[in-house]
Amino acid sequence: MRKKIRVGILFGGKSAEHEVSLQSAKNVYEALDREKFEPVLIGIDKSGRWLLNDETRFLLDAGDPKRIRLNQDSRAVALTPQSRGLISGLAGGRDEGAVDVVFPILHGPFGEDGTVQGLLKLADLPFVGTGVLASAAGMDKDVMKRLLRDSGIPIGRFLTLWSHEEPPGYKAVTEKLGSPLFIKPSNMGSSVGISKARNEEEYRAGVREAFLYDRKIILEEFIRGRELECAVLGNEEPAASVPGEVISTHEFYSYDAKYLDENGAVLEIPAKLPASQAAQVQSLAVKTFRVLNCEGLSRVDFFLREDGQLLVNEINTMPGFTRISMYPKLWEATGIPYTALITRLIELAISRYEKERALKTNYG
Repeated sequence: MRKKIRVGILFGGKSAEHEVSLQSAKNVYEALDREKFEPVLIGIDKSGRWLLNDETRFLLDAGDPKRIRLNQDSRAVALTPQSRGLISGLAGGRDEGAVDVVFPILHGPFGEDGTVQGLLKLADLPFVGTGVLASAAGMDKDVMKRLLRDSGIPIGRFLTLWSHEEPPGYKAVTEKLGSPLFIKPSNMGSSVGISKARNEEEYRAGVREAFLYDRKIILEEFIRGRELECAVLGNEEPAASVPGEVISTHEFYSYDAKYLDENGAVLEIPAKLPASQAAQVQSLAVKTFRVLNCEGLSRVDFFLREDGQLLVNEINTMPGFTRISMYPKLWEATGIPYTALITRLIELAISRYEKERALKTNYG
């Protein structure tokens, strides 16, 4: 009998998207093909502790996205450099065996920004998703937009502000971006810390709010149009899903609309687009994926202006896997069911790892 692959599902984390990660992990855990894989649940609490969780009760209030939380009554563990996947017990605790591959279903800072990816590379472990560079670039909206712009990919107008600088006034900003405008932390996802400003007072309040989450924030022009999303899957030969459309019932596609309010948005999958326009979305999604050196998976978000112009809004290198998340829904509509999608992502992670291990790391 073939030995099952031990998959470390790494979830939770210190970011403001902690609860989103818990929901994603629950879905990934439930969808994992038990004929091929053995799950190992490693939750990271909000202080950064790694906890080896019991499968029977790793989440509390799991059915309520507003109350869901990590079970803290678990053993503290660590993953150390060059450990080859060994999960080490802390404070004299026993080692818990090794994992063969990690699915870091973490969203936001300290998980999706290259930090955990770097640790997993040091631990000599294959992991699902993009590598260090693409994760960091994809997380930082300022860097991401500059890379896309310089590669000829159409994006909206934006400005970058640092916390140590005196922010310009609303009038000066709107002369460049128009009004209203959006204010966002540069390194955050799931619409956390985002606000829409129509006047000086809302602008100042939005800047203060965004700087609570990051030392660098971006100001973006308001783009009137449809919100489209496209999922990408693969390593050297990435493929794009059918495009989907988000029709938000909120003022914009906020955190609540994405994860807490089941009626917060209508997801039109596939999006109602002419075949030529759908193909353009798919082509631009794959190009964005390649420009940012992504591997494994990403979701590319677009605006489609009323005049037909297509703009890339952003990329999400570890999109949500909750039961109302677009990434798995898009692939299901394209012909890859949830369980098969998880299996494919793990296979891609192992394939990349084996190719990287074949490379020389020293001279001679």
